[in-house]
Amino acid sequence: MSKLSERLKAFNSHLLPDMVQLKYEAMTENSFRFYRGTCHLFYEDLSKANPLPLSPLGWICGDLHVENYGSYKGDNKLVYFDLNDFDEGILAPVCYELARMVTSIFIAFESLEIEPEKALNMARLYLKTYAATLVKAKAIYIEPRTAKGIVCNFLTAADKTTEKELLKKRTISKRKKLMLSLEDERHFKLDKKLRQELTVHVDEWIANSSDGPYNYKVKGVIFRVAGTGSLGLKRYLFLLKSTNTKNKYLLVDMKQAAPSSVQPFVDVKQLQWETEAERIISIQKRMQNVSASLLSTTVFRGESYVIQELQPVKDTIKFKLLKNDYRDIYQVIDDMAALTASAELRSGGIQGSSIIDDLSAFGKSTEWQEDVIDYSLKYAQKIKRYYDQFLNDYKKGVFALKSNKPDTDKD
Repeated sequence: MSKLSERLKAFNSHLLPDMVQLKYEAMTENSFRFYRGTCHLFYEDLSKANPLPLSPLGWICGDLHVENYGSYKGDNKLVYFDLNDFDEGILAPVCYELARMVTSIFIAFESLEIEPEKALNMARLYLKTYAATLVKAKAIYIEPRTAKGIVCNFLTAADKTTEKELLKKRTISKRKKLMLSLEDERHFKLDKKLRQELTVHVDEWIANSSDGPYNYKVKGVIFRVAGTGSLGLKRYLFLLKSTNTKNKYLLVDMKQAAPSSVQPFVDVKQLQWETEAERIISIQKRMQNVSASLLSTTVFRGESYVIQELQPVKDTIKFKLLKNDYRDIYQVIDDMAALTASAELRSGGIQGSSIIDDLSAFGKSTEWQEDVIDYSLKYAQKIKRYYDQFLNDYKKGVFALKSNKPDTDKD
């Protein structure tokens, strides 16, 4: 077994074994999918090299890449385009976030066979717009009325997507009753005891939490598979039905919260959060302009979870559909850069993060930008080597399991 595979297996050893097998399988797709599933490698390697220039401390999402921006419905029922994954969120030098993102541009664009020159231009655009937004010291947000180009089209289409369409995809009608579908390959049945415990738990959350939806009851729950980096965590999908409005339903996602894989490699004193889920949603609320609908936390069987509404509009920009349209790619990368800086400005000066004046001063300097580019280019090449080694080991059966039955109830 290669040293790389030892690192991967060690990191994933605490997760649900059969779900981790799905994660490894997903990571074979291409080098970008591998990169998405190995955030811990990025920061471990970064901590050893430590080549990045000094930068202000900020609240970062930790695992920033081109597919961790997307549309979602806020708790005000409006649709936004923003950073949307905060599982690895932490207080760290902002250059860490930038290097993670810029590396993703190089890897994703190469996977899509977009010319290296275009990738380099987009990486420089991203850092230039990010810096310019910091200099302005004013956070922006993007919703259908303020969006431009392809992002405007993307949000307009997302805004028209309805809850009924989402329910149709995730449920089936049986004996005139709506039930969560087990025909979806991402859905798995739970054993009766766990299903009953989860039902009681979420019904209590609805009744007692100020974040829960009023007048709803749980009508079904299944195990749900989603994402790449988070595969292997416990994740449940609930069907809720209104008790006072006929045929009114909600889908709610409940995802296990794990420690940030960034923290062991960041020499910055962190807050002592009550739970990992509290860390995730607190950072999310600080960085996003408007929080996602029903965003909350809970503790089930001694483990913390993030709860939020499963959204009919949550989606990411599909770069493979834009690969031949330089102008659209330019606009998307420009927006992503402005949103990154805005999230840092919005959360500036809070419990250890640098104040806006310091972030703005950092934006005015330019010498750090090429350093981030240089490191990201080199690390993208390293990821290619990692990916080739991973594929080789995977084909040899290094990551194979004896059982193929998903173990959705293992503590």
